[in-house]
Amino acid sequence: MAEIKTSENTNDPILFLESLNDKNQKADCKKLITLFEKASGAKAKMCGDSIIGFGKYRLVYESGRALDWMLCGFAPRKGKLSLYIMTGFGNYKDYLKQIGKHKTGKSCLYVKTLADIDEQVLFNLVKDSCEYLKNKYSPA
Repeated sequence: MAEIKTSENTNDPILFLESLNDKNQKADCKKLITLFEKASGAKAKMCGDSIIGFGKYRLVYESGRALDWMLCGFAPRKGKLSLYIMTGFGNYKDYLKQIGKHKTGKSCLYVKTLADIDEQVLFNLVKDSCEYLKNKYSPA
């Protein structure tokens, strides 16, 4: 089986952020590290080349395939921030109604800048998502 390209590695998240050209996005990402660390209770780790992840849990698919995956994370992308937050817990939709300007994907929340959203709502969303995953799955 092929190795996952977004596996946790020893690269430094801060050095990665220093390589970003957009100073506003760099500042937002530094704030996100603080927010995600506090909400998840885990230190920032690089996952692959461009995702900063926090914590881990053991995900087991119905097929029996298992992998270790981050509890939450984010990645700076061209013109937006991709926030990786698991859906499926009770308050998820309520948080999305309150958070501000965003788009969603399957387990992603896309925001252009932190100025577009309520950071306290984001904190609560990340915290609840991590707690949901910790209770549903075993730690990695």
